[in-house]
Amino acid sequence: MTLSLPQREVWTVDDLAELPPDLPYELVNGRLILLSPTTLHQFLCLEIALALRVSCPAAYLPVFDLSLDVSRFCEPRPDVVVIDPAHIDKHPPPVEDALLAVEIVSKDSKVRDLYDKAGMYAAAGVDRHWVIDPLGDKISLAEHVLEPKLRRYAIVRQTTDVFTTNEPYSITVDLPALTARRDELLARTKTGE
Repeated sequence: MTLSLPQREVWTVDDLAELPPDLPYELVNGRLILLSPTTLHQFLCLEIALALRVSCPAAYLPVFDLSLDVSRFCEPRPDVVVIDPAHIDKHPPPVEDALLAVEIVSKDSKVRDLYDKAGMYAAAGVDRHWVIDPLGDKISLAEHVLEPKLRRYAIVRQTTDVFTTNEPYSITVDLPALTARRDELLARTKTGE
């Protein structure tokens, strides 16, 4: 079956109603992006969501694969997001509910994750944005913190070691363990196990 989508130079959230309901997409600055993540990407999303859940206060909720209502031309779908569940029954919830947006880079999303979506989240006032890059020798995490007056992010830390923070709450992400597991999984595919 071939998917036939309307041709548009610029998409809006109103246009999204024409899409099949189960089609994974995001809308970034008026561009419709159809998502097709790899198994490794989704595995990392799950691991990050679980790490965020370990000491998550009851007032917040870490979830993955959830669109956010940003503007008429933007409905991003962070790989993982920590939200205030005030609008738990609304789809998509407003971006104001997001405390932390996490993007896990893939080969076809690097520019979008590092620049387009970071700029969008900053302009919308999301306090924290992590970019996790599994494409290098070691998985890295770059922590971006909002400079509120400038509405842009400053990178406050980038690491391939165990990452710990107290913002927005106490979180630990064992990047060396994730790197080892990624390498083990990739080695299996090369040997055909």
